[in-house]
Amino acid sequence: MSQFDPYAPREAEPGYEYSPVRRGPTFRELIRKFFAPIIAAGLLLLKFGAFGIKFFGIFISVGGYALIWGWKFAVGFVALILVHELGHFVEAKRQGLNPSLPVFIPFLGAYVAMKNAPFDPWRNLLVSAAGPFAGGLASLAVWGLGEALDSRLLVALAYAGFLLNLFNLIPARPFDGGFIWRSVRALYVGRRQGAAWTSPVRSVLGAAVYAGLIVTLALGMYATHLPQDRL
Repeated sequence: MSQFDPYAPREAEPGYEYSPVRRGPTFRELIRKFFAPIIAAGLLLLKFGAFGIKFFGIFISVGGYALIWGWKFAVGFVALILVHELGHFVEAKRQGLNPSLPVFIPFLGAYVAMKNAPFDPWRNLLVSAAGPFAGGLASLAVWGLGEALDSRLLVALAYAGFLLNLFNLIPARPFDGGFIWRSVRALYVGRRQGAAWTSPVRSVLGAAVYAGLIVTLALGMYATHLPQDRL
């Protein structure tokens, strides 16, 4: 009677080839996976025009990101973008402005349009900073939930959220950071022109808010970064 050795290699079944190394996607497969959602979005844009982007943009975005990262991550990623844009929307509404609902542009993000918004650097600064602030809080909540559930997916999603909002603070338009920095400079430089809204104190305060958002989001990225050996 022969003894069973659990460490002995199993005989390959007919038609089955054993390989200890999992084959990665080929270059052609990667190209197809990346460009397929872009082509699909382009076809929908041609069919429905601006109407399709405005009303179906969020669903197109989820579908496109799902083809790249999977549907779970795609839903979470788009939800974080939505929270970011709702931060702009809520603050604009609080100020009595007339913002539009968030409009998604697949693979480019989303935006909230303002109608007849007066140029007031301090108010503009608050509206611009509200997006990264809300997005950062949402990423923090996802991080906390991921730690509580020991979910690497949620922690990775929180990292993407911190990165997304930090990227939006680049001091160049059309990023939020560009509008924030423009407002900071206008509040300070406007005193030379005798503008009614000039306030050096608010300029310093706005710069502190800007720097605080950058540091906080960068720390969030550092804390949620997952080394490859943990993925």
